[in-house]
Amino acid sequence: METLRRIYRSMRETMYRIATVISPALNTKMRYHEKFGEKPDLKSPKTFNEKLLWLKLNRYMRNPLVIQCADKYRVREYITACGYGDILNDLLGAWDSPEEIPWNDLPEKFALKWNFGAGMNVICHDKSALDPKIVIEQMKKWGKQKCWLSHSELQYKYIDKKIICERFIECADQAVIPDYKVYCFNGHPQAILVMHDRGKTVKAEFFDADWNALPTPDKYQAPDVPTEKPECLSRLLEISRKLSEPFPFVRCDFYIVNEKIYFGELTFTPAGGLHTSETTVHGQSMADLLDIRNQ
Repeated sequence: METLRRIYRSMRETMYRIATVISPALNTKMRYHEKFGEKPDLKSPKTFNEKLLWLKLNRYMRNPLVIQCADKYRVREYITACGYGDILNDLLGAWDSPEEIPWNDLPEKFALKWNFGAGMNVICHDKSALDPKIVIEQMKKWGKQKCWLSHSELQYKYIDKKIICERFIECADQAVIPDYKVYCFNGHPQAILVMHDRGKTVKAEFFDADWNALPTPDKYQAPDVPTEKPECLSRLLEISRKLSEPFPFVRCDFYIVNEKIYFGELTFTPAGGLHTSETTVHGQSMADLLDIRNQ
C-alpha cells in the first residue's frame, strides 16, 4: 500500500510540474483546486491566498528585484545596500558545485545550503563526524532540482545556482533557534509569526507590531511559555519596513540570539502562495491588508 501511495504522489507531482511548463497559471489553478476544492479568482482576487497567487503570476515571477531577493546569496547585496549589512550571518564561502568546497578550511561547525529553494541545507555540528563524500552526493542531488516547477514559483527559476556556507549560529538556551517571520504589506510590518521547534512539532504564535497576541492557526501548537517581547523589536520593525518597501507583500524572516538580529531570508510566496499561515490584525484580515489595486 505504501508503495502505491509513493507512486501516486510521484505521478501527481509530475503532473503539476508538466502543468507549470504548459502554463504557470494552470499549475496554480490545479494546486488551488486540490487544496480548497474550488477555482481561485485570479481576475478579482479577494482572499489572502488568491492575492498572493495573483502577485506570483503577475508581478513577482520575472521581477529582477524579487529574483535577486529570493536568491539566498545575492539577497546579501540587497540587505547591505539597504544599510543593514550588520544583520547578515558571516559568509564563509560560496561555490558553484559541491566538488569545489574546501573541507579542510571550514570550521568545526557550519551551515551549507543551496541558494535557490528551501530545505536544501546541511547543518554541521561536528566536522569530524561529517563524511564529505556523502554530503557532496546529497548536494549534487539537490542541485539538480528545479524547485520552481512544483508550485510555479518562477522567481527561483532564474537564480544562478550557488552553494553558500555560513557560520553556525547557536544559542546556549535553545537547541532550535526560533524564527521571527514579519508579514509586511506595502512596506508596513503588520504581524509577526514566531515559530519554535522547527523540524519537530512546530509551535507558533502571532503577534502584532506592538507585541499583542493575535489569533494563531489551529495547525500550530501553542508554545509552553508565551514568547517574550524582544528588546530589539523596534529595530526588527525598522529593518522590516526598509527591506519590504518595494514590495506589495513580503515576509521578512529573522533569527534573534541574545537580542542580536540575524537575517534569514525574504519570502514572497509562503507555502507556494497556498494555505499560507495568516491571522487578523485589529479586525482586519490579511486579505484586507494586502492592497494590490495599483499593482
